[in-house]
Amino acid sequence: MTGGALAWRILACHVMRSSPISPGRLAPRARSRYDRRNRRRSRPLDSAMEAKLREMIDRHEIYQVMLRYGRGLDRVDNDLARSCYWDDAIEDHGRFIGSPDDFIPWADRVTLAFQSTTHSIMNHWCDLDGDDAHTETYYMFTGVAAQAPHLMSTGRYVDHFQKRGGEWRIANRVTVVDGTYALDDHASAALPSPYAPGEHPATRDRNDVSYQRPLRPRPIPAK
Repeated sequence: MTGGALAWRILACHVMRSSPISPGRLAPRARSRYDRRNRRRSRPLDSAMEAKLREMIDRHEIYQVMLRYGRGLDRVDNDLARSCYWDDAIEDHGRFIGSPDDFIPWADRVTLAFQSTTHSIMNHWCDLDGDDAHTETYYMFTGVAAQAPHLMSTGRYVDHFQKRGGEWRIANRVTVVDGTYALDDHASAALPSPYAPGEHPATRDRNDVSYQRPLRPRPIPAK
């Protein structure tokens, strides 16, 4: 075979592979294999698999609400924190019992009493029941004050979630405090950290680095 003929054959094979072949052009045996393969590809999920997939999605969306809550409080992003609750929810939060609209300003005052706060979302247990879910989520709160002592608190958010209109939010919450701890300066770092004085400052607004889109790291220092 000449080089030109070989080139044309390679080109023809490439065109055939890149262009779909209609079933009518296939031999009967090949057409049968084609039909079986496409039936497998288009086979719908069985009911058990579909239910399991729905459960995984529900659990993921509920956990995302918990992460949104911690971020909203620490960044004093009131819209984000408020989006975690249904309007008729009750927040039973130790010294505070009330609606989400009253809880968010109260939480802001607690947050802003510290130089920095961190709400760490930890172990998460979720009991799904249709459009309702009962969850228990462990948290660890740390608040760095201008002067020692600083505060650490551990406990659990015990929540009743409801899915309304396809969206999960908190319908009711009871916050259980398991322990509170006063920390001296040996157990916490001042802000900004003396170990990394040039680090990105944490801010409680949309100027915080976590809101940057796209993220802009500092330039690599010259060697």
